[in-house]
Amino acid sequence: MKNNASQDTGMEPETQMNLAYAVAGLTLLGMVWFITQRAKSNRSAMLASNAPKVAGDDELEGGARNPQQFDEPDEDALEEMAKLLGEDEDSADES
Repeated sequence: MKNNASQDTGMEPETQMNLAYAVAGLTLLGMVWFITQRAKSNRSAMLASNAPKVAGDDELEGGARNPQQFDEPDEDALEEMAKLLGEDEDSADES
């Protein structure tokens, strides 16, 4: 009789199983809800970080060490610009 008294919890075995299933079901629903919320927030953060950049929205750090060097073009740059613009061909046609 000792064994029967120590195992008696005051509930029917069927009630215990139903209660265990209810707790397990609620736990499952809670985990599914948590995972879907986390997935939504991760997806929105990923979309925001990988969105296309619009010119002027991103600020670039740093700068040229000597920005004055770009004020006046040197001879090589002038020759290259003339070649790209086709001015060398025009001057050859004129002579």
